[in-house]
Amino acid sequence: MDLLRLSAKEMGIDISKHQLEMFQVYYHELITWNSRVNLTAITNYEDVQIKHFLDSLTLIPYLDRTKAMKVIDIGSGGGLPGVPLKIIRPDIDLTLIESTAKKTKFLNHLIGALKLDGTDVICGRAEEKAFEAVFREQYDIALTRAIGVLSTNLELSLPFCKISGLSVSYKKNAIKDELDSAKRAAPILGGQFDRVESVSHDLFPDRRALVFFRKV
Repeated sequence: MDLLRLSAKEMGIDISKHQLEMFQVYYHELITWNSRVNLTAITNYEDVQIKHFLDSLTLIPYLDRTKAMKVIDIGSGGGLPGVPLKIIRPDIDLTLIESTAKKTKFLNHLIGALKLDGTDVICGRAEEKAFEAVFREQYDIALTRAIGVLSTNLELSLPFCKISGLSVSYKKNAIKDELDSAKRAAPILGGQFDRVESVSHDLFPDRRALVFFRKV
């Protein structure tokens, strides 16, 4: 995991020896389960470190360091981006929501293997769970990654956000058109555009960004 450690350091993220060991366990479990659960098409050791783990960690510099937060990862799949964030910020209260039962079985196994306290796995569709009182408007941050266009991400994520909470979408390549559409949709969904943070790293050849909308 030296590639991950050195690349993260360039972004101002220090990863401890214990955390690197956790990422190593994560990689092993992801690849072991992938043959029967189809968690990811990316399996090369270096590619997983960069395209999955480092990409997930690009949010770390923008997380409030002064308080613990409730975070929900929508459509978590193989635990991305929620689990890498939790490894670096163990104070986060994390919920992983995934509609596929086989994938939630993997997620439960993973959090056990990594001993991730304060992490829950929910099997269900986000658009249905968002209307349950135990989840609705309960989170400081709602994450979406590799799900769909921004307007769809907002529909799925904003109902989970507390007032003033943030929907954060991981995006890459050109996003102007879908961002314009999302800005128009946001007021209908109870949100407003906050900002876009560009992600720059030599190991990311495509343009990557974090898109923030705030629940109002």
